[in-house]
This record gives sequence, C-alpha cells and structure tokens, in this order.
Amino acid sequence: MAGTRGAVLFDLDGTLLENDIRQFLGEYSQLLTSHMAQYVPPDQFTPAFWAATRAMAEHTDPTLTNQQAFIADFFPRVGRAMDELMPAIDEFYATRFHLLRTCTRCLPEARAVVQAVLDAGYDAVIATNPWFPETANRQRMEWADVADFPFRLVTSYEDMHFCKPGPQYFLEVAERIGRQPEECVMVGDEWDHDIEPALRAGMRAYWVNTHQAGPPGFDSYARGTLAEFGSQFRPAG
Repeated sequence: MAGTRGAVLFDLDGTLLENDIRQFLGEYSQLLTSHMAQYVPPDQFTPAFWAATRAMAEHTDPTLTNQQAFIADFFPRVGRAMDELMPAIDEFYATRFHLLRTCTRCLPEARAVVQAVLDAGYDAVIATNPWFPETANRQRMEWADVADFPFRLVTSYEDMHFCKPGPQYFLEVAERIGRQPEECVMVGDEWDHDIEPALRAGMRAYWVNTHQAGPPGFDSYARGTLAEFGSQFRPAG
C-alpha cells in the first residue's frame, strides 16, 4: 500500500472475527427475546424487534441516528414506553451478550494485520454494520483480540446515521475521520455489503475471499486472505 497515508476500514464479522452471522443472529435473537420475555411476550417481541431493525437498516433520514430510527419504529410496535424497556435492553448487553462469544472464533492473523496497518501510518476504523450499540461492538472486538488498538472510529448505532450496504454509510465514515473516500480502503468479506457499496462511494476495497470469483471488471489484486492484505504494509520510515 504505497503512497499517501490514508485509512483502512475493517469489517468485523467474517473479516477480523470468524463468525457465522446467520447462526450468530439466530442465537442473539433467542437470547435477547428470552431476556425480555418478562416485559414483552416473545411472539410480540421478536417480530417487532426485527421489523424495527429492518426499518433502521433502510432509513435514509440523515437527521436520525440508527438508534433513533430503531426506537421510533420499535416501541410503538410493542406498546411500551422507551423508559420502561431501555434499561432492560441495556442490562442484556451488559450481562448476557457475552454469552454469544461461543458462536465466534478469534482469528490469529487479525491482530497482526491491524498492527501492520497502524505501524505503516494509516488510520484504522472498525466499520462494522452499525446495527448494534457500541458496547456490543466493543465486546466483539475483544473476542477478536483487537479491542486495545487505537481505532480512529468504531461505528455503532448510537452515532451513525446509515447502515450498510448504503454508500451513504461509507461516505459518513470518511467524513467522520476527516478523509476523502479515495483515501480509504474498505476490507471486508461480503461483496454486497462491504465491497461493492464502498467502491460506489469512491473508496478502494479489498475483498477477504479466496473462493468466489469477482464480478467482471473487479481487479483480482484486491482479493485474497486477510494475512495477504496485511503483508502489503511496511512500517512508516
């Protein structure tokens, strides 16, 4: 990665942390629904929660954070006030979310790659889809053994206004860290959520993928293992 120093945006699940996201979300939904059952019946809570999550993922109002978009959709669905339920939801992330660690596996190369990026003089960002609160993202960073690095930004639903795969998400990240999109490289494992929208936003991208062919016109040099990506960096002189 020669040239002017810029920023490297790392996806988390499937990139820095091995995580079958479908299994993870299924376990997450069951655990959260069980925790909230004393407040909202499961057959009401689960569909309302995922409908509000979809509304959050699809909203395009730049004046609303993702958390605000979720709140506006979710609480009317369950007929409860935010002040009644938010303490219990916060308690879930503080006391129960850690149980999901068993769904994930630390990738030994992740730490070395982030270190290489920082040593080379680049900013590093955790550009995970901001569906979760910051505490959940910080816990998953701990599971990946990268929580202690000085990331310039960790995207979360409290302070981001868009979600992947909208290009607006990537543009907002660039703006938040004071970079132009062309100064940024998005590193992720999902073409539809990480790579293609980042390219549309004007960023470069590296697809952590060794078994799927890229679409026509996608540069083959920008695809490979996470370790191969990290090997391109040299300490700043």
